[in-house]
Amino acid sequence: MPRVLAAEPSPLPFDPASTALVIIDMQRDFLELGGFGESLGNDVSLLAAAVPPAQAVLAAARRADLLVVHTREGHRPDLTDAPPAKLARGAPAARIGDPGPMGRILIRGEPGHAIIPDLAPLPGEPVVDKPGKGAFYATDLANILAARQIATLLVCGVTTEVCVHTTVREANDRGYRCAVIGDACGSYIPAFHEAGLAMIKAQGGIFGWVTASAAVVAALDGGP
Repeated sequence: MPRVLAAEPSPLPFDPASTALVIIDMQRDFLELGGFGESLGNDVSLLAAAVPPAQAVLAAARRADLLVVHTREGHRPDLTDAPPAKLARGAPAARIGDPGPMGRILIRGEPGHAIIPDLAPLPGEPVVDKPGKGAFYATDLANILAARQIATLLVCGVTTEVCVHTTVREANDRGYRCAVIGDACGSYIPAFHEAGLAMIKAQGGIFGWVTASAAVVAALDGGP
C-alpha cells in the first residue's frame, strides 16, 4: 500500500514494496578509535549520534519487510583496488592497509572493516563491499536493486558529505528517488553535515529529499 513520507522540500509518496533502506558504511573503522576515520585526524565520537536513529529506522524497515542493504568501504588485502592517491591519505603510520588496533586499516575481512554491532546485518540482508565513496561504483548494488524492482531509496549512514552524498548523487543519475534520513547520518565536521543535507533538498530537491528517522518510522509502521 502506498505511503507518504514527511520530508523536505515536499512530502514523498512511496510504496514499501519498491523501497529499500541503504545504510552506508557504519563500520568500526569510521566510528571507533583506532580506525581510518581517526587516522585522518577526526573526532570519531561525533558520529555516535547517528547510531540510535539508524537503529530505529532499521528496526522499522525490518518490520515492514523492506529490502535492507548495508555497505562497507574497504579494500582487498593486496590493495590492488586502492589507488595510490587514496593510499597516501592519513597519518604516515596509520594508512589504509597498515596494522591498527582492529587489524589492518580499512581492509576487507579485518575486525575494523566490520559493521558496528548495533547495526549488524541479519542473514539474508545484502552487504555491498565498495572500494570507493559511492555504493554503485565497482559493486553489484544496481543488480541487487533491479532484482527487487526498487524505485525509492531511504539512505542513512556516514559520512553525510562523502559516502552518503556520493551514493545519492549516483542513485539520482540512475533514476532512483532518494530520501536521506538526516539524523541517521553523521559527519566529523558538523557544518559539512548541515551543508550536505541542504544541497540534497535545494532547488526543489535537486538530488532528493531530506527526512527524519521519526518520520520514516511513522510511515513504515502504517502512517499515511
